Amino acid sequence: MIAVTLSCAVGAREVYEEQLQLPPRTTLEAAVRRSGLETAWPGLDWRSLTPGIWGRVADWSQELRDGDRLELCRPLLVDPKVARRERFEQQGRGRAGLFARRRPGGKAGY
Repeated sequence: MIAVTLSCAVGAREVYEEQLQLPPRTTLEAAVRRSGLETAWPGLDWRSLTPGIWGRVADWSQELRDGDRLELCRPLLVDPKVARRERFEQQGRGRAGLFARRRPGGKAGY
């Protein structure tokens, strides 16, 4: 038997995680089917999620190894760089970033 961790981003700030004991040569798809994901989240279309192993995109037919972390990721709604830029603009240039706090009498940017 091999030990695998299934982690699925089912919603915003909601993560389903389960430890699985599977026979050797089990594929990603078979592991998800044997997990309790479908019963815990019956309306979730897990086939539409992007599968990965340790943060790297993988194919549904890939075989798992002992200690693998199987991840099912939802697509990004907003590009992280764009979101960070918008947060920075909302906070204002003087109050955010690396040079937000200055010592009394200090020069700007140092």
